Amino acid sequence: MALPACAARALRPPMQPERRAPARTTCPRRHSRVEAELAASRPGSVAASVRTGPPRGVSRGLNSQPLLDEPLKASSSLAGAVRTPLFALLPRGRRRRMHDLRRRWDLGSLCRALLTRGLAALGHSLKHVLGAIFSKIFGPLASVGNMDEKSNKLLLALVMLFLFAVIVLQYVCPGTECQLLRLQAFSSPMPDPYRSEDESSARFVPRYNFSRGDLLRKVDFDIKGDDLIVFLHIQKTGGTTFGRHLVRNIQLEQPCECRVGQKKCTCHRPGKRETWLFSRFSTGWSCGLHADWTELTSCVPAVVDGKRDARLRPSRWRIFQILDAASKDRRGSPNTNPGANSPSSTKTRNTSKSGKNFHYITILRDPVSRYLSEWRHVQRGATWKASLHVCDGRPPTSEELPSCYTGDDWSGCPLKEFMDCPYNLANNRQVRMLSDLTLVGCYNLSVMPEKQRNKVLLESAKSNLKHMAFFGLTEFQRKTQYLFEKTFNMNFISPFTQYNTTRASSVEINEEIQKRIEGLNFLDMELYSYAKDLFLQRYQFMRQKEHQEARQKRQEQRKFLKGRFLQTHFQSQGQSQSQNQSQNPNPNANQNATQNLIQNLTQNSSQKENSESQKQNPGQEQSDGSTSSGTNDYLGSVEKWR
Repeated sequence: MALPACAARALRPPMQPERRAPARTTCPRRHSRVEAELAASRPGSVAASVRTGPPRGVSRGLNSQPLLDEPLKASSSLAGAVRTPLFALLPRGRRRRMHDLRRRWDLGSLCRALLTRGLAALGHSLKHVLGAIFSKIFGPLASVGNMDEKSNKLLLALVMLFLFAVIVLQYVCPGTECQLLRLQAFSSPMPDPYRSEDESSARFVPRYNFSRGDLLRKVDFDIKGDDLIVFLHIQKTGGTTFGRHLVRNIQLEQPCECRVGQKKCTCHRPGKRETWLFSRFSTGWSCGLHADWTELTSCVPAVVDGKRDARLRPSRWRIFQILDAASKDRRGSPNTNPGANSPSSTKTRNTSKSGKNFHYITILRDPVSRYLSEWRHVQRGATWKASLHVCDGRPPTSEELPSCYTGDDWSGCPLKEFMDCPYNLANNRQVRMLSDLTLVGCYNLSVMPEKQRNKVLLESAKSNLKHMAFFGLTEFQRKTQYLFEKTFNMNFISPFTQYNTTRASSVEINEEIQKRIEGLNFLDMELYSYAKDLFLQRYQFMRQKEHQEARQKRQEQRKFLKGRFLQTHFQSQGQSQSQNQSQNPNPNANQNATQNLIQNLTQNSSQKENSESQKQNPGQEQSDGSTSSGTNDYLGSVEKWR
């Protein structure tokens, strides 16, 4: 006899629970009551015998009865029949409360609620604190108990106004550039921005002996007259950045006019249509692409004398004619000595026939970094084919200056191939561009031995660099700005920025490659060591000179104030003498008191000056003549006022 289908299902063995991880809810530490009850509704499950408690943090005081009713009895009389899901059998109100409970204990909602309540409490406490401060400061306005609605609005307006003023002040006066914020009484002493710029020691030990004339660089640059700044731009030394500073970042009566989309700017003298700057961004490459010392000293005077309007660039054949005529004039002049590198010869070359004074400036860089930067630049496809390399009135031949590559450019060349080329102009480029090539026969290597040629080039480059009006170093941007401002008495608008990460710094080379690069640029290494020593000595000299001038100014101000004090003292004393002349039997007492006062003041002033001089220059003593002269000045001024 066949059993009914329901009876057959009832007589089957109980189903085993599914072996899988229980589904996680929004709370990772505890399952919800609903899922626990659903798991308990399955026949044979372990969870059926476990009665779970309320969620964490919920007591049984409000709802002491369980969330779910007791399991309903099966509608069928057969034991083990499948029960209906209990969650579906619950009333709608109970299910809504269960959803609200799960949503209430959601982690995100809990965090948001805590944050909201915390901010509300903080705002409430801040309101009371500000109210107390407001009541202390503005007692008459807030004397009536707590703050009312009007006082709250007024306080909010004051706070918003203060925040707005702070934001505007940060935009108008960023950093320490605002002169109004430089109050010594309210600000701590600022560190020296020029000290330890390259993470080196602030103390500098010189290696070379330079005279005061070599260290003192003070150019009386007349921008309204005939003075002209000539910028010698050496490749990959940061000259592009410095050239932009010259045309865009200098405080001038008539600033340079720079238009959008154009590289060149118009830098005219005030009230004239003549330029005061000869550089890439003002006159263009008027003497050829990256013209060196030999080209500039021959080309610039001829270009300026021949064409007053520097905006018109001469053609290529015109440059050859100018350089040829300049070289003939140099060879025909009886005072020209090829081996002489004296300052007088430099000054004669820096003056044109029309009386214009040419002040040459340049920027140098560490030879290894500059060499790697040029290699990366050439590797990207850059060339300097337009460079003329004119020397002694003619460019070099292909035999004198062969090319290192055969195609249009040298893009993609490895570093080894770049270093293996013996005709690479990147080797010792700074010495070659700063020296007078006519002293060694230009690019003809057969004129003299190589050792003698290198020695002459190095000495010529050192001499030209020393007698230049100014030169800077890429590794010392702030010091370069300071020396330029002190040399030409021209100030920059914004300070220079020191970039310690460049394309050259990203190239990783081992010690062997670095030594080879230094060997290929051994002349540049020696020139850079010489230039760095001279540069830092000039900077140190100018800083000491600035401190001495500031000290003298303070002494003059102190002297003036003491004189005013003595003058007022003698005037008051004279008035008292006229009033009490009959009561004073000893007329010499006031005179003795006056002399004692003068002696005390002069002794105190001399002691202060000696202490200041010992602080500024330890180990050096002031001469007796200066002290006696200061005392005589005081006495003379006092006698004059008497």
